[in-house]
Amino acid sequence: MKGYILIAEEQELKLIEDLGLNADEWQVVITGVGALNIMQSTRSIPKDALVVNIGYAGSSNFEIGSWVDVIEARLHHPKVTYPEPTKLLNVRAKEVGVTPDIADKMHQAVCYSGVDFVTESIFRDCAFDMEVAFISGMGFTRLCSIKYVSDNLDIHTYREVGAGVDAR
Repeated sequence: MKGYILIAEEQELKLIEDLGLNADEWQVVITGVGALNIMQSTRSIPKDALVVNIGYAGSSNFEIGSWVDVIEARLHHPKVTYPEPTKLLNVRAKEVGVTPDIADKMHQAVCYSGVDFVTESIFRDCAFDMEVAFISGMGFTRLCSIKYVSDNLDIHTYREVGAGVDAR
């Protein structure tokens, strides 16, 4: 086993194959959406294990269907006036075996995680999800996150392109 792949919903299993990863070589964990599900489903994973988070994300300007190799995870609570925690992710998509034809085209960007579906933002050149900042907060020392842009901050497009459920 190479490590753990964390996905929020079963519908995201197809993304593992799309990236050229062999799910049989990994322990795949379906976490559920959001912070509490992340905490429950990852508490027994060793902190020094290789952990790869794969899932859907929105973006205000990345093209739908593109991939993001997350370089930094940040919490996203728009009305908060104090600085929120950030975490640099120290493992890149190529290092976990993503096929070069996909890895070489990935955006490298920040991903903001919140508790609500983001429908508008002043932030550009980033992605929005509901998991990676919470995963990074669990203290894993070898963490990679790869996001598939399912929508441009539009829940209707997300439902058509993404998982088909309200997972982000």
